[in-house]
Amino acid sequence: MNTLTAPRPPRRRHDVPGGHAPSRLGRYTESDSGAVREILRVAGAGGSTLVIDRLAGTHADPRVVAHLASDEPRKNAELVCSLYVADESRGRCRALTAEDLRAASVGESPAHVDVRVSPDTALLDDAGVAYRIRVIAPDGSFPRLRWTRCTLAGRDEAGEPISLRDVVARLEDYEPATAITRAAIAAHRASRDVSTYCLRAELERLSASPIVLNRRLREVVNQSMSRDRLTMSEIAIRCGRVKHDSRGNVSGETSWLARRIGQLPEGGQTEPTPWISSDALALIAREGLGVSPREAEL
Repeated sequence: MNTLTAPRPPRRRHDVPGGHAPSRLGRYTESDSGAVREILRVAGAGGSTLVIDRLAGTHADPRVVAHLASDEPRKNAELVCSLYVADESRGRCRALTAEDLRAASVGESPAHVDVRVSPDTALLDDAGVAYRIRVIAPDGSFPRLRWTRCTLAGRDEAGEPISLRDVVARLEDYEPATAITRAAIAAHRASRDVSTYCLRAELERLSASPIVLNRRLREVVNQSMSRDRLTMSEIAIRCGRVKHDSRGNVSGETSWLARRIGQLPEGGQTEPTPWISSDALALIAREGLGVSPREAEL
């Protein structure tokens, strides 16, 4: 179970690249590997704040959880940490780079906002569940913008909070959810009554994550099988995923490929995952299908 701990005094200045002295916000244990990781607050450029996830003890594998703008309250880093640790489906954030320490913030600029998109737009999945950005204030906390989910799409209910990543996963598409998110951030950029820190952090994590949607790859695999008469077995063999039967006959691990493209669930799961690592996507695209990874990625 993920647990938070009280902040501790800052560690040595060389703990994080760039010489910024970090302070610990919390820590958690990864359910799959058992590794203990810690969440840090690090001062960024221009008064901004980086929230970083790294291995405790060795201080290796630093990842960017969020990059908060200079106008965000200091306490928002702690709130981001709490939400991140509590989210079992947080995904893997991208690696920290020197550019992150030099950048003032990752706030969306007006140039990146589609003025045709309304931040109040509701999205529906195939089951009729509605997803919409609303202002929430759980337990009387400061009001913040969050994506919410409502199972009764026809009613104006507040719904339960849900991450942008989960909305994208459910719809199996980045748009228009990310465009709506950017529009909501822009619409409340100057507001002193509503915080956008959570949406900013979720948008940054989604944009930078090496875990991507597999829907387009699945479509390209099916197209190649139909057009080029490839088989799942041949594609898997090209990717180096080979098995042998009792007679020594060679075939491809079709179940491995089916899990990667979201046709079969992973071990211990009941539903196929909509996600794939960018490395696995590149392998299947280049070696298995002979196409550029860009052609197989949304």
